[in-house]
Amino acid sequence: MTMTEPAAVPAAPPNRQTSPAEERYAAELAFLAAHDDGPRPPGWALTPRAVVTFVCGSGGETLELPGARKAKGGDPGDSGVPPTRLVVSSKFVGERSLIERCVVTLAGERGLLLVGEPGTAKSMLSELLAAAVCGTSSLTVQGTAGTTEDAFRYGWNYALLLAQGPSRQALVDSPVLNAMRTGRVARIEEITRCLPEVQDALVSILSDRRLSVPELTGTPDALPTAAPGFTVIATANLRDRGVSEMSAALKRRFNFETVAPIADPAAEAALVRSQATSVVRRAGAAFEVDDAVLDALVTVFRDLRSGRSAEGWDVERPGTVMSTAEAVQVAASLGVAAAYLPGGDVLDLVPGHLLGVVRKDDPADHARLLGYWDGPVRRRAEDGSAMWRRLWDLRENLR
Repeated sequence: MTMTEPAAVPAAPPNRQTSPAEERYAAELAFLAAHDDGPRPPGWALTPRAVVTFVCGSGGETLELPGARKAKGGDPGDSGVPPTRLVVSSKFVGERSLIERCVVTLAGERGLLLVGEPGTAKSMLSELLAAAVCGTSSLTVQGTAGTTEDAFRYGWNYALLLAQGPSRQALVDSPVLNAMRTGRVARIEEITRCLPEVQDALVSILSDRRLSVPELTGTPDALPTAAPGFTVIATANLRDRGVSEMSAALKRRFNFETVAPIADPAAEAALVRSQATSVVRRAGAAFEVDDAVLDALVTVFRDLRSGRSAEGWDVERPGTVMSTAEAVQVAASLGVAAAYLPGGDVLDLVPGHLLGVVRKDDPADHARLLGYWDGPVRRRAEDGSAMWRRLWDLRENLR
């Protein structure tokens, strides 16, 4: 499962490479807020049903504002005014039931932990959910080995602290504390990259819904409490489980949802083309890579990822993650090369880019890629496919 960016998504402003989800999809969010006026949890910008529609799309159906609210609508191009009719784009390829479970978890103000292999768009999903639920995805902490408790709790403006001592004015809210005070969603990326003692700063926040500030004891600001709507979405890569294992106490505060790779080859190929097209467009060029080349590229990634070809032949899996995100980057590289360094067949570049992906972790993965060429690639070439014959001829490029 992963996201898909339709071609209709507005481009980022000229001085930015990309924009947050709440800006990219502002028209859809405004439309859905006006379209569904049903009950919503406290602090939510949309109803739970509208959040699911925002992420999964309207299935090609044109939604229309009810008559009583049409007068307030406008055209999609009107600044700040929702359109009266709109097809909501699909932004996630996968099971709708997964999104529904995520939305139910957030509506119950329980922590949501999205887990899965790297490159399955967990971060994008958390961004989309936060934007739809509370209108902003910016209250984010990026987990690293150097992340401290201040990122989850608070820090100090030391100039004010020295001048006037501990005070509310000198306190610097973390993104999590900001979300608590305002009843919004805090996002924590790669939580298992944080040290265990840092992770556990979340235990009392998620269970007691308050945070102690001992330095302000005796003042009204000593115990900030969470406003209705506050919750946390965290992400974790399955490959990072051994980096900093979460404590049992913290795990109990989250509902775990697994974001799996895309099951449908055609859906993955379509997504790779859509995403790569967006990347190449931002690079100032048109995407001109044949669908046949992309299909072959996606087939290689899927075979190496699963350890089994579409024909049922066994494949030795490399240690690196052959994710959809990596396939997008290779496809984008092919598109940029075709646009700015033309000459020759773009298919000739595929083995070299694949080698760059495979050799990231384990040197032995080079031999595994060669083994894949000597297995499925050779057998498909022998079956008469011109595309695979050409790839087989390019085996020397893997040396």
